[in-house]
Amino acid sequence: MIIDTHCHYTTEPAALHTFRDKQLAGLADPKRRPSTTDLGVSDDDVRKSVEPQLALQKARGSDLTIFSPRAAGMAHHIGTEEVSHEWTTLSNDFIHRVCSLLPDNFVGIGQLPQSPGVPTSNCLPELERIVNELGFVGVNLNPDPSGGQWTGPPLTDRYWYPVYEKLCELDVPATIHVSSSCNRNFHHTGAHYINADTTAFMQLIQGDLFADFPTLRLIIPHGGGAAPFHWGRYRGLCLSIRKRPLAEHLMQNVFFDTCVYHLPGIELLTQVVPIDNILFASEMLGAVPGLDPDTGHHFDDTKRYIDQVSSLGERERYQIFEGNARRVFPRLDARLTARGRGPQVG
Repeated sequence: MIIDTHCHYTTEPAALHTFRDKQLAGLADPKRRPSTTDLGVSDDDVRKSVEPQLALQKARGSDLTIFSPRAAGMAHHIGTEEVSHEWTTLSNDFIHRVCSLLPDNFVGIGQLPQSPGVPTSNCLPELERIVNELGFVGVNLNPDPSGGQWTGPPLTDRYWYPVYEKLCELDVPATIHVSSSCNRNFHHTGAHYINADTTAFMQLIQGDLFADFPTLRLIIPHGGGAAPFHWGRYRGLCLSIRKRPLAEHLMQNVFFDTCVYHLPGIELLTQVVPIDNILFASEMLGAVPGLDPDTGHHFDDTKRYIDQVSSLGERERYQIFEGNARRVFPRLDARLTARGRGPQVG
């Protein structure tokens, strides 16, 4: 089984974008705010909206997509805490509709109603709702709700502890994923995302978060940012700062995904990062669209790269494609097992 652990709903019905435009216009003129969150989107509209993802699942050989709201669309830096709550609830409800209509193809993870300077405890009711009521198996956690300004505390600060406590209680992981950038120095997908991945990894090295939360699981997407390429730097810094080997300090709790869009990058990732810490992912649709002129294949067809890594054996490929996802997302594992799709034995 091939589980794609990182994809976003980038083909949402137009009505959702119209609502968001009106919601943000209402910040300047309350009369322009939408009066309802009932957008008149039918189930057929929802099914049609994800036909591109379904087609790519079939064409590229994946079986199940872990699906979340559009990352850039979270935009926690825009509007008030109230606006963030309303938008988050609506976005998560649309993910739930997709997963309810197509349960064999999609399983949900949600966004949180974060807002700059607001206590993270404001996120807990929505986190409980999406896991306990909507059946989501994880969540995206934005380490920079300010949208590229980095005005908040690092991930190891106690500011974040209410969310970590709830994640451990619910036994779900968080993917550390920023949203759009309001800082014109940082292109959102080309710079801000990768900067955030690298920054998050270094913050975790500097602190001792997992001493307080030994069962917490955090996923750093996009191949871990710059971390794999500079693995020696981070191993050395960990020894210098924490007086502990990097593997001992972080790698029981931190995982990277395969949203890396060329074969040499995937080869490097699998050579330096422990195989048990790598999750298959593609981030389709939209992160890096189009064909690679050097190969004639789509940049985001990441399974193709993994298939070409000659150093990987059957066990390693299973771990990347399925086994690690089941371990990191235990609620997903339980759901699949209940459907008669248990993990590989031996």
